[in-house]
Amino acid sequence: MHTQVDSAREYPSPMGPLASLKWSQRFLEQTPGDEVSDGPSRQVPGACWSKVTPFAAPNPTIHLWSENIAETLGLSRGEDEVLAGGSVVEGMQPYAQRYGGHQFGNWAGQLGDGRAITLGEVLTPTGVLELQLKGAGHTPYSRFADGKAVLRSSIREFLCSEAMHHLGVPTTRALSLATTGESIVRDVMYNGNPSEEPGAVVCRVAPSFLRFGSFQIHSSTGDKETLKTLVEHTVTTHFPSHSCADDDGLIAWLSHIAEETALMVSHWMRVGFVHGVMNTDNMSIHSLTIDYGPYGWLEDYNPGWTPNTTDSSTRRYRYGQQPQIAAWNLARLLEAMVPLMETPERLHDVLTAYTDSFDHHHNKMWADKLGLDTFLETDEELIRNLNSLLQEVETDMTIFFRLLSSIESPDISALQSAFYDESTIPIQAWNDWLEAWWNRVDGQPNRERMLQANPKYVLRNWMAQLAIDAAEKGDYSVCESLLKLLENPYDEQPGHELEWFQKRPEWARHRIGCSMLSCSS
Repeated sequence: MHTQVDSAREYPSPMGPLASLKWSQRFLEQTPGDEVSDGPSRQVPGACWSKVTPFAAPNPTIHLWSENIAETLGLSRGEDEVLAGGSVVEGMQPYAQRYGGHQFGNWAGQLGDGRAITLGEVLTPTGVLELQLKGAGHTPYSRFADGKAVLRSSIREFLCSEAMHHLGVPTTRALSLATTGESIVRDVMYNGNPSEEPGAVVCRVAPSFLRFGSFQIHSSTGDKETLKTLVEHTVTTHFPSHSCADDDGLIAWLSHIAEETALMVSHWMRVGFVHGVMNTDNMSIHSLTIDYGPYGWLEDYNPGWTPNTTDSSTRRYRYGQQPQIAAWNLARLLEAMVPLMETPERLHDVLTAYTDSFDHHHNKMWADKLGLDTFLETDEELIRNLNSLLQEVETDMTIFFRLLSSIESPDISALQSAFYDESTIPIQAWNDWLEAWWNRVDGQPNRERMLQANPKYVLRNWMAQLAIDAAEKGDYSVCESLLKLLENPYDEQPGHELEWFQKRPEWARHRIGCSMLSCSS
């Protein structure tokens, strides 16, 4: 986390209340904002933010709590009404951020925090962290919506944020999930079938929630002054080892973002995660996984799969294309920086930095997953052949690589439980590949590297759906169980295999929330 800390400040005692935290409002102090607070949906030119008031939840109740991030903040559980959006404590100055973005490849103009409200920044011993409520009510950027969220999408965000962190994937975090005590009408698949659902709010945490689109919006309107101010704030506050004083500084800073973005995406590919909606407004300037909407995990190893039904026709954000989309999004950020450059043609160097970095991380990923001590050019054919074989018949990605990590001989029979229909396994082709791999590692794959690269447990959509089904009946024990399980995704955790280390159940193959999700998810 690239945050600057004032070591002279006092920090809260371990596990105190929200009022004991050291609140800061650097974003509000250092960037221009909306002259009007709250109000209707509207265009807000020349501003980076608008002050807003979270809605008062009629019956706020915290149901899920991350002790891990709470300890980082020095915060004890409680204050349900604040973390559900109903009130604020001294030091908070809630606001919604203004940004734009390309959505599914098309410029969408002003977007902004339509259902997210930042409470403020908190000084901690390890850095400055922003606390933001998702689902806390209307903002000037809500357009035609109410700014609220439902329980199912909030559970998915809470669990996946924490699961990704423990997998070692750069991500925003989740502190709490609270229900609001009201019902909200939503059309889950946008197909004309609205229904009432319980409302909920997630408190999520990051160094900041600045996105590529935060810079794009000002560049797109020719507002160079605000763009320059935002860049200066971002670099000085969050990337203090960098400079934006000249082209050299900007190129170095943007190259750093490019390289970290490449690392993030390589982790997605390693664990089989599909973001589902990689719009430029969903790309963090900190290279964190952000905005958990219609995400999913590969069950069958299908590089062409996307969980987002909105993207079903073009599959723009499919698993196998995520590295290329990240580069495309990065190019849009670089275009936004052109007004600040004396020699904008040098921005091409940043794309080169991304490509080189991704190639490096991607090669290392495969070396780790296959237990190779070093990656050689000759390994490319081995990996191409593996990718082809994995797609020949329906094969569970997570189970396959986890079982491969402990295989004792090059025999496909040891891996057959990773296949959905064992009768379709191309046995000879697999045994040939396993023999080639076994020879490559001299019969001694680096199992330690494999076990740390190939998780045993990931938050499959059907697992999240079971947690949602129970929670909607008032039972949060499945959520709690999954949260505990996913804190140690690389450990064996005996006793959990039969329940969670298994292929997608047949009931989940075509169920909404498992195989099909929308941006409402």
